[in-house]
Amino acid sequence: MFWREGQRNISLKAPLPRAYSLRTYRQGDEPRFFEMIESVGWPGWDDEKLAPWLPRILPEGWFFVFHKGTGETVATCMAMSSDAHPNGGELGWLACDPAHQGKGLGLTVSAAVTKRFLDAGYTTIHLYTEHYRLAAIKTYLKLGYVPWLFSPEISELWQAICLQLNWAFKPKAWGS
Repeated sequence: MFWREGQRNISLKAPLPRAYSLRTYRQGDEPRFFEMIESVGWPGWDDEKLAPWLPRILPEGWFFVFHKGTGETVATCMAMSSDAHPNGGELGWLACDPAHQGKGLGLTVSAAVTKRFLDAGYTTIHLYTEHYRLAAIKTYLKLGYVPWLFSPEISELWQAICLQLNWAFKPKAWGS
């Protein structure tokens, strides 16, 4: 999926429930990040697996939502430089603790990442996702990300995804 240049008319101010707060990375967030990332289907994360991603994260570009009552981080997303696109950024590793899903926390951290890229002057923003991560996909669509429909098979897959999400399938408007 990619962010189409010139979409600044889409709001990147996601409402955050009062019980939560947004902040950037702090030393010591890693163990909880590993737990969250595993809870959404990506097991095996540790310091070694995280290490190659760290140099790609923009300064103040790793976001967390934490629960004020417990102090526990419950959602995360990264703004990373992209190897694939010049002057491009990659939104990555969106995860939300299953116990806190459905509250718009993924939208909050994804919006913060997108805003971070735009504030830094990035003109190309993309992300990778799996077709079965429907909640994440709906979050990305709400923020204005659109699918890259590079083949008839992918177009058919996205048509099915949009049907599952009750989201309009608009390949011509997406410009891919």
